[in-house]
Amino acid sequence: MAIEKVRKYFEEIGIADRIQEFEVSSATVELAAQAVGVEGARICKTLSFKTPEGGCILIETAGDGKINNGKFKQTFGFKAKMLTPEEVVEFTGHAIGGVCAFAIEHPDVKAYTDISLKRFETVFPACGSSNSAIELTPEELHDYSNAVDWIDVCKLPEEE
Repeated sequence: MAIEKVRKYFEEIGIADRIQEFEVSSATVELAAQAVGVEGARICKTLSFKTPEGGCILIETAGDGKINNGKFKQTFGFKAKMLTPEEVVEFTGHAIGGVCAFAIEHPDVKAYTDISLKRFETVFPACGSSNSAIELTPEELHDYSNAVDWIDVCKLPEEE
């Protein structure tokens, strides 16, 4: 199971005890917000996109963020095209609903953290299953996911 890979990864850095597992699903932003007990914007969703070279980009963003196609193309130089659910598992080892940028072993995956998360003291990404989360500062999230860089590719509700 993917959560066991994430748990082992977090054991190596001494924070596995911070993983929360729920009796209910946390597979969507809304469900995760209910399970954790926070506003949906503080849920970190991890979106996965194809690269022209056949790799994968993961973007960690706030739960209320949406990809701005213009910003995405300006940042990466190509049009945003999301992976299929099967490709997500192939690249990340995590199924939709539990996707995170932790314990990724595929060499063609690069993670990025969107600045939309910097609005919060802590955020809650999944831990490889559809009923898990961990509370991290945005900086911890960025570091523990081995993110390449902070980027600005999302639009928030107040910008629409």
